Amino acid sequence: MSLYRHDPIPFDESTRPMLPPIDDIIENFELIEDWEHRYGYIIELGREMDALPEAKQTEENRVHGCESQVWLDVALDPAAPEPRLSLRGDSDSSIVRGFVALMVSLYDGKSPQDAATTDGLDIFRRLDFGAHVTSKRSNGVRAMVARIQHDAKRFAAA
Repeated sequence: MSLYRHDPIPFDESTRPMLPPIDDIIENFELIEDWEHRYGYIIELGREMDALPEAKQTEENRVHGCESQVWLDVALDPAAPEPRLSLRGDSDSSIVRGFVALMVSLYDGKSPQDAATTDGLDIFRRLDFGAHVTSKRSNGVRAMVARIQHDAKRFAAA
C-alpha cells in the first residue's frame, strides 16, 4: 500500500518514474501523524527514485560530510530549451536515500539561479527533522544542500 496521495505515474521503458512535486510530499508528510510512518514515507520516496548508475557513483559525485555514502550527480539537462538542473542521487542508507529523493524533488528541473538560492534546509526545518534525526544525519543533509547550491552557482556563472 502506498502512502502517496497522488495517482501513480505510468511507467514504460522510455520514461523514468518521477517523484511527486515537493509541495505534495510536504502535504503528504504533514498528514502522517506518527514518526514511524513518517520515516516509512521518506524511505518509500527513496525506493521510488531510480538508482544512480554505478558509473555515476564516483568520488567526484560523492558528498563528503555524510555519515552514509551519498552520491549526487548535478548536471544541466541537455534536453531543456533553457538551462535547467538535472539532479540524480543515491545512498547506501534507506533513510538517507529518502532524503536524497527530497532534494531531487526540490531541485531537479530548477534553473541554476533558482537552485542556487533555494534553501533545501528549510524543508527539513518545516518537517521537523532536526528533532528526529541524529546530528550526523543533519550534517549530511547540510552537505547535500551545500553541494547542490555550489554546483548550481557554478552553472549559473557559466
